[in-house]
Amino acid sequence: MENLRRQYTQCGLKESDLCGCPFEQFRLWFEDAQHRIKDDFFEPNAMALATSNKKGEVSNRVVLLKGFDEKGFRFFTNYESSKAKDLEENPNGSLLFYWPQIERQIRIAGGVVKTDRAVSRQYFDSRPRESRISAVISPQSRPVENRQVLEEAAAKESEQVSGGEIELPDYWGGYRVTPTLFEFWQGRENRLHDRLQYTSCDGRWEIQRLGP
Repeated sequence: MENLRRQYTQCGLKESDLCGCPFEQFRLWFEDAQHRIKDDFFEPNAMALATSNKKGEVSNRVVLLKGFDEKGFRFFTNYESSKAKDLEENPNGSLLFYWPQIERQIRIAGGVVKTDRAVSRQYFDSRPRESRISAVISPQSRPVENRQVLEEAAAKESEQVSGGEIELPDYWGGYRVTPTLFEFWQGRENRLHDRLQYTSCDGRWEIQRLGP
C-alpha cells in the first residue's frame, strides 16, 4: 500500500479564482462536477457526514445532499437513527464532498438543526412511493433479525396504504447544516495541494490559504 500514489495535475486554485461568497463557490464547483464527470455511478450530491456524541465518539457515513441555500445544506433521515442521536447530544457536524475524477474536495463544518416540518413534508412527498414506504417501516440503525423481516414489513405497509397517501412519519425529516467554515481543496503535483478556507467572522467571510 505504501506505493499506491498518483499525481494530481489537472489544475490549480488561486485566491483570485474564488467568489467572495462560499455558497456561490460551492454552487460553481458542484455544477462543474456535474458537467465534467461522465460516470453512470457518480452521485455529485453524495457527502460524508461526520457527527459525534457527548462522549466525543465520532461516526461517519455517506448521505445525500437534497438542497442548499445561504441558510445551509439539507439532508433527510430517520430522527431515531444513530446520527440523529449524535446530533441531539452534539448539534454540530462536518460534511465532505470528494470528487476524485476532478481532484477536488469540499469540506463544510457548522451547527446542525432540524428543518421545518413543511420542508420535510415537501421532500418526503417528492420521493418515490417505495422509498416513502421504506422510510415508514425502517427501524434505522437498530438490529433486525434478517432482510425478510424488512421486506415483509414493506409489503404489509404497501398493502395497507394501497393507493392512498403515505403520511410523513413523526420520526422522519430533515436537517440543515449551517456552515461556519468551508474548505475548497484542489489536488496538485507532489502533494503541494491548494487549500483555501472560508471562515465566518462577524457576519462576513475571511479567506485564508492553508498548508497542504
